[in-house]
Amino acid sequence: MKSDTHPKYEAVVFNDLASGTKFLTRSTVSSNKTIEWEDGNTYPVIDVEISSESHPFYTGKQRIMDSAGRVERFNARFKGFGAKK
Repeated sequence: MKSDTHPKYEAVVFNDLASGTKFLTRSTVSSNKTIEWEDGNTYPVIDVEISSESHPFYTGKQRIMDSAGRVERFNARFKGFGAKK
């Protein structure tokens, strides 16, 4: 295998800015910012705006749109539109 062809795969801390949650995982991204983790080691930290901790799909706080009411309003609004006279 050729050397220097693959990106460096290392431990990184992701910081969810929306919920304040931090989690340690491995990734090929890196950063100049570092953080001292619970195990005493220092890791690069990547700030993300949304993750599985704050995304509505994963948290169960998903907003369900009232599509039935919208369809009924549309049909009522355009009830006679295009009808022959």
